[in-house]
Amino acid sequence: MVFLRFVKKKKLFIVRCRNDVSFCLGLAKRSSSRSKQQSSLETGNILGSFQDHQIKVREEKIVKNKRVEEDNMGTEESGGVSKRQRLDELSSASGIENPLVPYNDVDDEEEDFERGKTANGGGRVEENRGQVVAAENGEENEEEEEEDLYGEENSLEKRKSQFEPREDCPYLDTVNRQVLDFDFEKFCSVSLSNLNVYACLVCGKYYQGRGKKSHAYTHSLEAGHHVYVNLRTEKVYCLPDGYEIIDPSLDDIRHVLNPRFTRDQVKQLDKNRQWSRALDGSDYLPGMVGLNNIKETDFVNVTIQSLMRVTPLRNFFLIPENYQHCKSPLVQRYGELTRKIWHARNFKGQVSPHEFLQAVMKASKKRFRIGQQSDPVEFMAWLLNTLHTNLRTSKKNNSIIYECFQGELEVVKEIPNKAITEKKENGDGQIDGRAGHDIFTETSRMPFLMLGLDLPPPPLFKDVMEKNIIPQVPLFNILKKFDGETVTEVVRPRVARMKYRVTKLPQYLILHMQRFKRNNFFIEKNPTLVNFPVKNLELKDFIPLPMPKENERLRSKYDLIADIVHDGKPNEGFYRVFVQRKSEELWYEMQDLHVSETLPQMVALSEAYLQIYEQQQ
Repeated sequence: MVFLRFVKKKKLFIVRCRNDVSFCLGLAKRSSSRSKQQSSLETGNILGSFQDHQIKVREEKIVKNKRVEEDNMGTEESGGVSKRQRLDELSSASGIENPLVPYNDVDDEEEDFERGKTANGGGRVEENRGQVVAAENGEENEEEEEEDLYGEENSLEKRKSQFEPREDCPYLDTVNRQVLDFDFEKFCSVSLSNLNVYACLVCGKYYQGRGKKSHAYTHSLEAGHHVYVNLRTEKVYCLPDGYEIIDPSLDDIRHVLNPRFTRDQVKQLDKNRQWSRALDGSDYLPGMVGLNNIKETDFVNVTIQSLMRVTPLRNFFLIPENYQHCKSPLVQRYGELTRKIWHARNFKGQVSPHEFLQAVMKASKKRFRIGQQSDPVEFMAWLLNTLHTNLRTSKKNNSIIYECFQGELEVVKEIPNKAITEKKENGDGQIDGRAGHDIFTETSRMPFLMLGLDLPPPPLFKDVMEKNIIPQVPLFNILKKFDGETVTEVVRPRVARMKYRVTKLPQYLILHMQRFKRNNFFIEKNPTLVNFPVKNLELKDFIPLPMPKENERLRSKYDLIADIVHDGKPNEGFYRVFVQRKSEELWYEMQDLHVSETLPQMVALSEAYLQIYEQQQ
């Protein structure tokens, strides 16, 4: 007779049976209701137990003989029977009467638990030095392990959210503010995705995510860069640990990432005369910073610098709450660019309008794009109309653009009838036509954002010094186009005679000198100089203006605040702009990154192409 064991319901049973392997296999199959795979596993356990038990019997005989001698010395008074013999008789009797007795030796379990002698396969526990330990069900162990694995994956985000913010991060000294540049688009440098992008504060590169499989997490392990800021929420994290860093020393980075202004600070901008210092030691004036020319984008730079002098427009875009209802990327990028230009805590003294240009390319369907020179007049007209379309409310067709730049013209259009154009010639050479009262006249009012001024044509002949004479014309002469009496002939869309008269003056007047004209072969540039006043441009002396309403005074005086100039040939030239700083009433010349102070007399001698005048209050 031999003892076999098998596992059932997480208990180890001792079976007394014949020394027959086939009988053992049949007993194992009958006693188990598991699947075929589990039955084969238990059969292997029984065969292994059969062989181990033979070794155990031999060891027990030796141990038993020693214990009998010890027990005989300590026999009990009643009957003289040793304690060990009585326990053996009880165990043998119980084994015969009940062949399935659960074997659970607490001492053995505790000893094996202390030694850590548990096995990995099938939930089986091997015996060590003649001690049998209860084994757990292998199938249930596998299920529990799977639950633990899936539980770890499902609770990954929960555990991350449980990381408490820390104030004592050991990696704050690795932050390098010299390499930080938040002017470019927020795209991951690896996946080119704009979702959940983080900036490495050590090298300045953009990476996506902060999970274990994200690019930012991988970069933190490979490069040893541990401090990252979320470009949307502005929260700073330490990777790969994953905790949030709360430290006031990082507030300057947040201000550069997303500049903020209070309404009191906005009111004091035109009174501020203090210079700011960049990280490289250079000084710059807030609002007078240079713009990077990405590639032939000087027409955008001069337009932006000119619009930055329009105080109501600037103040509107400095407060994001004024246009938070607008979801247009162009409006949001223009607001960000405005705040960066006027921010006094920048890390560098220039700004790159890269994000704004990307929004312009998308909104204009690549009409204005990087790498292609364009006309600043066309760009300003498109930009103002697009901003107005995106900012206007559904109830009122009004916006900050119209409040600043919109004026009104009275247009008288004289269209000749067909009878006048069909003139007949008599034999004596006289022309017989209808009377002049056959002209159709149409009067209308139309709003405007800028006024186009026609320059006189340049002379065809050279002077005695074999040089071209550069003519000059006063601004008041070319403003007569809008006196309501001067006739301007147009051909398109049909032949007509036009008369213009200003009926409403805007708060900011934009004048455009039409210097470029396209002929049948190429584009010609008119070099005529326009003599204009820098201050106190009085319009009522040259063009008739409507009478103001009651309790209102006529405001017809204007001061120049921006002057865009074109230098060079039509196809090879470049643009620069003269702007005035109100706090000091000084003039500055700006060409991309170049910013320098200049004299008002130099502004008056330039070849003006587009000007912005501010109405005196």
